Amino acid sequence: MDKYLVSPNPHIHTSTYTHTLMGDVCIALLPAIVVSVLFYGWSELLILGVSALSCVVIEWAITKFLLKREGRFCGCAALVTGLLLAMNLPPTTPWWVVVIGAIVAIGVAKMSFGGLGQNVFNPALVGRVFLLISFPAIMTDWTVPAGFLSGVDAVSGATLLGRYAEGGVEAVQGVDYLQTLFFNIGGSAGEISALALLAGWVYLLVRKVIKPWITLSIFATVAVVATIFNLCDPAQYTDALFNLLSGGMILGACFMATDYVTSPMSTLGGIIYGIGIGFIVMMIRFFGSYPEGMSFAILLMNMAVPLLNRAFHQRKYGRA
Repeated sequence: MDKYLVSPNPHIHTSTYTHTLMGDVCIALLPAIVVSVLFYGWSELLILGVSALSCVVIEWAITKFLLKREGRFCGCAALVTGLLLAMNLPPTTPWWVVVIGAIVAIGVAKMSFGGLGQNVFNPALVGRVFLLISFPAIMTDWTVPAGFLSGVDAVSGATLLGRYAEGGVEAVQGVDYLQTLFFNIGGSAGEISALALLAGWVYLLVRKVIKPWITLSIFATVAVVATIFNLCDPAQYTDALFNLLSGGMILGACFMATDYVTSPMSTLGGIIYGIGIGFIVMMIRFFGSYPEGMSFAILLMNMAVPLLNRAFHQRKYGRA
């Protein structure tokens, strides 16, 4: 009788590797990074550089000296975490705060679970939330630094969501949605240009790095919930377009909720995951004490991913 070799999956050889996928994510983030540096200048470039370098060095050091895993270090994955962390921070964040965020993101949220592919929570968001709780004054300072582009009518102070939280709908009346789509100065690098982020998301779809279902389910849920509340009381609740284009909605839905490790594996599970994120975001924005809820929503739904993976499975290969 012939002998068969039984080995763990996957069984299909492919030219796609982790560093290739992470490299595509870095390329997809480039449009938003370029726009943020142009408008925020050297300070944003410093934050991006410190965050990326800190995450790469910290993961390398832990992999080599603590876990002693030779050849298991993936610098591109750590680089993505560093870039995403930087894009969630105000452009005036001190460099030492950025380093602390990187330590928490890599050392606590990622490597303490075993490293790449084993973390439960999105590392960059854990770092961001830790900094928000530990340094609230620094993390809510939205002063616009001098950028490389002159003649831009910049708005310093609170972000759109911050203005809404403080003054209600009246504080954000007259917002130019077209301007918000192209650039919205006042906020983190991940808030400055919705169009740049969407361009990166389309690139990831074309490269087949991600699927659209999680992102679209988040957008759809946010639009539906915002529309319902706005129709019930337009004097108190903002409309769908405002909520889709403001804050970290697009960065979170396109780049962070779609993280391979911390999102469901099945399509149906991903849709439910996205619906949960969208609903929690709107509840926090409308009723919570924080003006933005994207980070909290994604982290809360990260906890539900093991249950979603158990309840919903992709169709098995070869089954009709």
